[in-house]
Amino acid sequence: MDMQPNARQRELIDRARELAMDCFAARAADLDRTAEFPFEDFDDLREAGFLGLCVPEEFGGLGADLETYYLVSEQLAQGNASTALTYNMHCFTMLMMGEMADAHDMDAEVRARHAVLRERNFREVVEKGVTYGQPHSEPIEEGETDTAFTVGGRRFGTVADKVDGGYRLNGRKFFVSLSDSADYFATPAILNQEGGFVERTLYLKVPRQAEGVSFAGDWDPIGMRPTVSRNMVLTDVFVPDEAEILPPGVFGGLYLSNAHGPLLFSATFLGLMQRAYADALDYLTGGMDGAPAKTTVGPVQGKAIADMLFKVEAARALYFHAVSEAGLKPDHAIRQRARAAHVTVQRTVVGVAQEAVRVCGGRALLKAFPLERHLRDAQAASVMRPWTLEIATEASWNSALRAARRKNGTAD
Repeated sequence: MDMQPNARQRELIDRARELAMDCFAARAADLDRTAEFPFEDFDDLREAGFLGLCVPEEFGGLGADLETYYLVSEQLAQGNASTALTYNMHCFTMLMMGEMADAHDMDAEVRARHAVLRERNFREVVEKGVTYGQPHSEPIEEGETDTAFTVGGRRFGTVADKVDGGYRLNGRKFFVSLSDSADYFATPAILNQEGGFVERTLYLKVPRQAEGVSFAGDWDPIGMRPTVSRNMVLTDVFVPDEAEILPPGVFGGLYLSNAHGPLLFSATFLGLMQRAYADALDYLTGGMDGAPAKTTVGPVQGKAIADMLFKVEAARALYFHAVSEAGLKPDHAIRQRARAAHVTVQRTVVGVAQEAVRVCGGRALLKAFPLERHLRDAQAASVMRPWTLEIATEASWNSALRAARRKNGTAD
């Protein structure tokens, strides 16, 4: 990817930044305080046509590819990181149906089935403005063996039984963002029948109001509060055959074959670290209401400001380099660079947010200023499934060891 956006990307970046700074930013503090979902932000996204950002133009969308989505998400996060993070869930579903599925190997029958499914779903997004959540994370029950397909290190345990006209789902998900708001949840499940595991993976469109769908648990976290990510329970939930977002087996194949998984959430945190840096500068130079503008900035603070900039730009360069080469069939080196970029962003956003508070002093911890919120939101970067810092790190070292053993002829 050329680090200089093309004309179309620049247009979408500018529109996203206008939404972020003119609309989202003004609401962010109140939404953080109440831990309420950013409904107005999503109304703005809907009105701007951004719910169809990653819907192909032939279906009425804006036709943005993965690279363009990352650039847009980076901008939206600078207004409200929680809005950008929940928007990610919706856009990733569109990308799974669109660009990612287009590049995935399917036989003619499966491809034809997918064409019918995605046109219906895409047009509903564009014409009705519906939104999607992504309940991918699942708990492991005590005593269970973790032998099934894993999504981010957790057992892929939601089960679908085939019944007349559709599927019946049972399972539990946790940290389900948009739990108060999404029209549908793009829900991974495993078909309860004999056969290979990937071939039995399903990706199903579950309405939030469907019978048997319930949400539980208090939502009062330290950061990313407006995501409203409660636990989801599926009890004998029926969905028709037409609720397939992807044909059977395609979700598993996509999940295992592409390098974009670790990169998807990172764009939000890339934007957040830029906002923390910019807000620190505003705080120190009289550009933030109520902040004690400093007439001079000493060398200790000055060095910290420079270091923040260096870290932000280094993380951004590595990230977009990884984005430029990540594909559906990456080799070992490309996968490793994607993991490296993701972990670098996870670490950098926390460091920059901490440093922004430190250089601005104790008053920056007051809720009257956004810096403490940025620091709290940044904590989510390393613990968000399916790619926590620990999971990404373990995947990296295991991949490195497997590659070395193959090279040295010592693989099992």
